[in-house]
Amino acid sequence: MRTSTVRIPRSALFTAVLAAVVTVAALVVVVGLRPKPADVAAPGVSGIPEPAAPTATTCGPGPCRQLAAVTVGGTPVVLLADASGGWGRVQVGPQPGTEFELAITTMGAKLNAQSLRCIAGKTSACLVRGTVGGAVDGAGGAYGELLIGSDGVWRDFGKPYFADAGTLSLFDTTADGRPDVIVVRHECPDATPGTPKCQAAPVLAEAYQLSGAVIGCTKKVTAPSDLRGWPEIEVRASELRPCPDGG
Repeated sequence: MRTSTVRIPRSALFTAVLAAVVTVAALVVVVGLRPKPADVAAPGVSGIPEPAAPTATTCGPGPCRQLAAVTVGGTPVVLLADASGGWGRVQVGPQPGTEFELAITTMGAKLNAQSLRCIAGKTSACLVRGTVGGAVDGAGGAYGELLIGSDGVWRDFGKPYFADAGTLSLFDTTADGRPDVIVVRHECPDATPGTPKCQAAPVLAEAYQLSGAVIGCTKKVTAPSDLRGWPEIEVRASELRPCPDGG
């Protein structure tokens, strides 16, 4: 029995080929629309980047300039100020980071390249120092503003320190892995602080924990430069005694 070839009409063949092409194109579009691995957001993280927080570009009425920069336990800390050093802020962390507008400059403190002192530890700290009275060497006194960092969060201690002998520093006095604040002041119980008589009196270093609690004081010396490590004073717990009542 002979078998005859069945001819498929050209119109039907064209329709079948067109349908196949449409199907393949649809599959390509679907595959193209599937999210790539880089587009899949990690759990708990938004796939749409959040806008960066605004960063101030001025210090008071003028532009900021960088006075000092350090890294504290892997965290960048930058001190910014205006041209005169009379207005400042501290940036902590990568941009945009956390910014602290300094209170001590509103009290007349002037900042310079040596104003920033930081120490990393179980609790890290930065002390921003500014001189008053127009004397760069701190002869007219100096203010210090303390910033404390713990578990990645930084805060301003809130109460500036004042050293009428013009010297403040950070040092781990108690060797507990946390820096302490060292304030050098004149010991002049019979004179008014800031007067020539008081400024001529001996000085001592008073140590404070980051909480603000007094640890103790050193013995009196003639000048701040007589204290170990000056101008970054280093005081050990064995050198401390109860502070005099007068000040």
